[in-house]
Amino acid sequence: MTSAAGRIQVLDPRLANQIAAGEVVERPSSVAKELIENAIDAGSQRIEVDIEQGGARLIKIRDDGIGVGEQDLPLALARHATSKITSLEDLEGVSSLGFRGEALASISSVSRLELVSNAEDDPRQGWRVVAEGRGMEARVTPAPHPRGTSVAVRDLFFNTPARRKFLRTEKTEFAHVEEAFRRQALSRYDIGWVLRHNQKVVHQLPPGDTAAARERRIASLLGKNFIEHARYIEREAGGLRLSGWVGLPTHSRSQADQQYFFVNGRVVRDRLVAHAVRQAYRDVLYNGRHPVFVLYLELDPDVVDVNVHPTKHEVRFRDGRMVHDFLYSSLHHCLAVSRPSEGVGPEADQAPRAESIPSDAEPPAAPAPRWQQQGMALAESEGRHPGAERVRRFMQGYQALHPDHEETLLTPQPSPLTATMPEAHQVREAPPVMPQQDATAAPPLGFALGQLHGVYILAQNAQGLVLVDMHAAHERIVYERMKQQWSAAQGIDAQPLLVPVSLAASRSEVATAESEREAIAQLGIELDVAGPETLLVRQLPALLAQADPEALVREMLEELSRFGRTHQVEARIHELLSTMACHGSVRANRRLTLDEMNALLRDMERTERSDQCNHGRPTWTQMNMKALDRLFLRGQ
Repeated sequence: MTSAAGRIQVLDPRLANQIAAGEVVERPSSVAKELIENAIDAGSQRIEVDIEQGGARLIKIRDDGIGVGEQDLPLALARHATSKITSLEDLEGVSSLGFRGEALASISSVSRLELVSNAEDDPRQGWRVVAEGRGMEARVTPAPHPRGTSVAVRDLFFNTPARRKFLRTEKTEFAHVEEAFRRQALSRYDIGWVLRHNQKVVHQLPPGDTAAARERRIASLLGKNFIEHARYIEREAGGLRLSGWVGLPTHSRSQADQQYFFVNGRVVRDRLVAHAVRQAYRDVLYNGRHPVFVLYLELDPDVVDVNVHPTKHEVRFRDGRMVHDFLYSSLHHCLAVSRPSEGVGPEADQAPRAESIPSDAEPPAAPAPRWQQQGMALAESEGRHPGAERVRRFMQGYQALHPDHEETLLTPQPSPLTATMPEAHQVREAPPVMPQQDATAAPPLGFALGQLHGVYILAQNAQGLVLVDMHAAHERIVYERMKQQWSAAQGIDAQPLLVPVSLAASRSEVATAESEREAIAQLGIELDVAGPETLLVRQLPALLAQADPEALVREMLEELSRFGRTHQVEARIHELLSTMACHGSVRANRRLTLDEMNALLRDMERTERSDQCNHGRPTWTQMNMKALDRLFLRGQ
């Protein structure tokens, strides 16, 4: 089919390169990224990046890599010319960062590009090649240069003013360049890096691949707070290896600006990866907050396709489901061990783990305590949970865990020390510290000293003062035990709908429902295909019988289609359990005895994820003796 403009013809090479530039050269940071990747592929040990006017005037990358010989310099600026792949087999297992052979040709078509390189050890043997946009003629002349390559890109978009006017302010453009530099510097710790803007050094990072050197670089690029509030992870299974730093849920951000994920050294922004990370943080992160992480995934290059996007930011895994499950389980396990016993106290590694709850726990014969009555009232009076009987059974089993103190934990007893004080001003004081409660040998969260305004527990440990939000802490304890008992139960109780719900679905949704029928049934959902574009919901989990079937099923099918797994049903049930735990936990302005406070502290040390409540807020904080001394100018 021909257009009204005329017959089909081959595009002019300059025009073709400018079209290609529209894919890979979005702004100065795109140029810096492509040139830095070439420097890394050249085996460089040191890379220097010089920027002027945010990159609009100059982007210069200098490296000490293998260099380019005189005979190859003209080809370096030619389109689809590369030394990194030679066959289809090479393309199917790409191990280099750049391989398309388009970057330099595209960049030179919209700028004044100068490339000086030397592949010899003699600094007098260098050569220069220059291309200035329009003609694209490459001119090669001698130019002394040490071993390596320097690429200078001047006046970006000088010959395409329509694109130049879309550049932002100098500050904004340099921020994007700095972010591109930061990503590459985090990908290779064995390379020394320098970034300058308008002749001023912004970052100077020495090489070093030890654990301490890596942490110093991350602290320099992302701030000391990142390392101070991150946990190192390293797991390997099924040919996949994940390592890096995962930010604690209490150290989250309002935007996703400190999330770095690398696949075989290549920084990527992949939807499958993002979903796995989001699911791992789902139970511990406050709404609207974003986790921080620097993670490295290593796998066989043959099972990942990096040639799916011009900028190579996206990848495609041969077995996306396996990768998703590996990332989710690794991060979920790492975050699950977040508890006060981690990194606090002299014997943190010996702290006991959370206790398991037998699924066949018998209800206690004693009358139900107040917390249990509150939870039952929530399940029954609000009339939202047809499975309230089952909820009642495993909530009753909660008391069986610690029958010696669970009853008193939520039934505070008055103390003669505070009975005569106005409750709003009470700070409960402890009796003299007994020898067995010496602070130097205290457990991670120490021993309780008193209660502040009925909200916070004050405790003393080896480091100093510990403040605990008693409601938030107990809410997490109750929630985690409810989840344990729920997961230990046999299957999911389901309830047929009185009237099946008919859904208008797309053909892809119907295909997913048919192919994932077994997985859907395991979630307690009965979904039938009633036509080419119609689904019937006949059954839902008992606890979700009053949920919106259409929204639940559509979200579930979308996750199954995109990621091969769905956590929608589990997420909805956990939301319900979280609400019950909140209503069944110790409330603010409740007076607790010292025994009750200490019981709560010990439970926190045993419970996973107890560093934050169900909503992602911190449950406790530590003030060491140095911080307290500074408050009162001691030792100044």
